[in-house]
Amino acid sequence: MDDLHVAVVERRMAALDVAEALAFVSDPRFGGIATFIGRVRDHNVGRVVTGISYDLFEPLALRTFRAIGERARAEVGAPLKLWIAHAKGDLAIGDLAVVVAAGTPHRDEAFRACRLAIEAVKHEAPIWKREHYVDGDSAWSEGCSLCEEQRDAERHDHAGHAHGH
Repeated sequence: MDDLHVAVVERRMAALDVAEALAFVSDPRFGGIATFIGRVRDHNVGRVVTGISYDLFEPLALRTFRAIGERARAEVGAPLKLWIAHAKGDLAIGDLAVVVAAGTPHRDEAFRACRLAIEAVKHEAPIWKREHYVDGDSAWSEGCSLCEEQRDAERHDHAGHAHGH
């Protein structure tokens, strides 16, 4: 898929580049461009976060990103340009952790492709996140945050798992 860009960016070497992503998915045929930009925030689950370390197995992550791109193309259709890039290494508060951009002729397809891609990255990619806290402690995240939020909701109201897997 020549219209797919996947990357793992080692934070010591460079930062994720939103302008580069937008340039890649731009096309004279396209009226719709959607982006998702994930940044490191300063808190999580009631704890003050000072930074995050991402570790991943790059060959498998890139293969997973490509498979996600193929699924997006199958679901949304062509033409589609898709950019999926994730940071690796130590990130500070405010640093970009992930950038997904989708370009299509219309907004609906762009939104759907972007949403499909970021949700799949969160659920399927071999990426491990270690949060560092203001008290000096750190912890590896267990599972995706969507799954954790859903499990908490299910404990309270016994609802079904909305994003199914």
